[in-house]
Amino acid sequence: MKARQVVIFLFGVFALLGIGWLAFPADGVPVGPLTLRFASYQGMLRDAREKKVDVDSVLLAVEQRFRMESDTLNYYKSFFYDNPDRIYLPEDDYTFFDPLFRNLEQAGTQKKPVRITHYGDSQIEMDRISSELRQALQERFGGAGTGLFPAMSNVPSASISKSASGGFVHYTMYGDSTTVRAGHNRYGLMAQVVQLTGGGTLSLRATRQKTAKENTRAFSSVSVLYGRASADFSVKAVSDTLKPAPVVEKTDGGTTLVTWKFSRPVQKATLTFQGNAEIYGVSADGGAGVAVDNIPLRGCSGTIFTRISKPLMQESFALENTGLIILQFGGNYMPVAKSTKVISQYQEQIARQIQYFHEVAPQARILFVGPSDMGKSVNGRIVTWPRLPEMVDSLKATALRNNAAYWDLYRMMGGENSMAQWVKHKPAYAGPDYIHFTPAGAEKVGDALSRSFLTYYDFYQLRKSLSPERVQAVMGP
Repeated sequence: MKARQVVIFLFGVFALLGIGWLAFPADGVPVGPLTLRFASYQGMLRDAREKKVDVDSVLLAVEQRFRMESDTLNYYKSFFYDNPDRIYLPEDDYTFFDPLFRNLEQAGTQKKPVRITHYGDSQIEMDRISSELRQALQERFGGAGTGLFPAMSNVPSASISKSASGGFVHYTMYGDSTTVRAGHNRYGLMAQVVQLTGGGTLSLRATRQKTAKENTRAFSSVSVLYGRASADFSVKAVSDTLKPAPVVEKTDGGTTLVTWKFSRPVQKATLTFQGNAEIYGVSADGGAGVAVDNIPLRGCSGTIFTRISKPLMQESFALENTGLIILQFGGNYMPVAKSTKVISQYQEQIARQIQYFHEVAPQARILFVGPSDMGKSVNGRIVTWPRLPEMVDSLKATALRNNAAYWDLYRMMGGENSMAQWVKHKPAYAGPDYIHFTPAGAEKVGDALSRSFLTYYDFYQLRKSLSPERVQAVMGP
């Protein structure tokens, strides 16, 4: 073939490709069960119009929005009504958290910590997000330790290690086909229970991981929450040569909290059990201040709590001095959320869970943290799951309508199509499943949540020095 013919052939091929590029639909051409795809002009225009999220710019904007130039009512008014990183409050009631703040201010002098219980799906496993909130609150209000955890668990913790031997059997109410379930609904605060028969030993050690927060590296008190104990049941706690006397609190229903306070912070402790009992949880705390419990429920949509014994939950929350309950769910429901009707049904289920927590923990405030952005492959591109924005707005409306606060994680991280950019960020802020945050990403999320919450506390402190009339004149009703 002559050179001229080769050139004509090549130009012909390029021309055909160019025509195909101009005419081919962006979403491809369906051929039976298959879809033919080709690079197209329409696809290029669509990609150009598609929102691109610059993660560093998003996080810088978050940082700047928390930067207070002056501690004034006008700053707080702008924050509460205009800042996308704010915690949305029922009826815009800026006094919503005041009872909790009063309790937190007295936390350092109380006989037991003020507990903040953080429930969530796998997004908070390994103490992600919870650890940032715990560190921030303990720095402000005092406290130490990792909070509440199960005596046995299939999910490791980044904050404490434990080993159990003896007659322990672990039951959980939610999980895959390998989950062992109890023949009753007495799962307790952690949606799981450990049945002790005959006795056993539980050894605890504070974390040695370099990435762990400073306040989890030691604890000065240990507690066991249990019920249905046999007449000969007993439990003792020791740490090296320290053998403190127990403090026992018992409800009329038999749920019991026994606590040992060591004379100094320790890194390890051993609990020795005798007899039979249902163990609902163990905690390693600072004796006073704030305790933040991390309770991950992998694969859960947050609709299981109403199946747990209500009397048991009421007694447990009362014993544990719980001031705030955080519910972080929604992501696991996205695969089935294919219509507005389905989302409405989920709203109703979440409303029942919030109402349930109001009943079992009337002294606690409730904060719902919505789902993050989630990436899904559509026509070869990673985009936000369909209907995720609708889910976010629906959950916010449900929380506020049921007297719970709401924090919008989806919009804090950049909104639509932001997850793909969090995955691409260096270092990666999310994993290749386009769902879960890495430890570095969870640190950013936890920091933003903590700062938003503490902004409300700073405003509470400012209001104490001002007349209610002056505050209301600026803030509105």
